[in-house]
This record gives sequence, structure tokens and C-alpha cells, in this order.
Amino acid sequence: MKEQYSINEILNAINDLQNLKKEKKINIIKVKKKVTKINSEIPSNTLKLIEEAEKTIKSKLQTKQ
Repeated sequence: MKEQYSINEILNAINDLQNLKKEKKINIIKVKKKVTKINSEIPSNTLKLIEEAEKTIKSKLQTKQ
């Protein structure tokens, strides 16, 4: 089953794929900015304590398995 496509159809498909990749990158950047904004509202000492607690919990869960 061979499909034949015109050059314009192929180029349009490539452009669509490139636009999708750009949109995904933009969305990822927006999410990262939101996370950093949320994190900036929490004092850094508190964030460190939370991170240490998460590490401790993860390590305890891994040793149980």
C-alpha cells in the first residue's frame, strides 16, 4: 500500500509537527514559571525542610520494599 503525497502536503505536515513542538515547549515553560512563582511564596528554609522530609519518606519506603 503506497501512499503518494505532494511536496506541499509533506511540508505542511512538517510545519504542523514543528508548531506542536513549539506549543509543548511554551506550555512546559509556563508550568515551570508557575511552580517557581508558587515556590517563591514559601520561605526557603521551609522548602528545605519539606525537601528533606520528602527524601526521608522516600528512603524509608524504598528500604521497606
